Amino acid sequence: MESETDTEYLQDFLPYQLSVASNAVSARIAEQYRCRFDLKMTEWRIMAVLGDGGGPTQRQLVDLTLLDKVAVNRACKTLTDRGLIERKPNTDDGRSHLLDLTDEGRAIHAQIMPLARRIERELFEDFSAAERKELQGFLQRLRERAGSLTADD
Repeated sequence: MESETDTEYLQDFLPYQLSVASNAVSARIAEQYRCRFDLKMTEWRIMAVLGDGGGPTQRQLVDLTLLDKVAVNRACKTLTDRGLIERKPNTDDGRSHLLDLTDEGRAIHAQIMPLARRIERELFEDFSAAERKELQGFLQRLRERAGSLTADD
């Protein structure tokens, strides 16, 4: 028996709503850094993570970005070829490399972050500070809950 919250409409399905909202927001920002910096969304996401501290392995980037390992591999190769990221030996594991932004990568990161933050402010223009904080809390709880579920749940 269906409850009141069950629906057969895709537009009412939370994963669909989150995906569509995420794609709309990402596309809005991606358009800017594609035009100005010739970066794809996956490339920028990797640069953003590296800009927050740098030093992960490619495998760790997969976990941090929740991107497919093939997409991460392809983006890392492109960014390395463009001189925006560099690979450094991993002294803890000789089979992998640590990734970090180059000086040019940091310069681009420093230009894009203010642009991305401006777009974020525009997106939240009609939200109160309390609504924004509440939304961020809800999203954090959803991520944590999704991460704690197993296939058997």
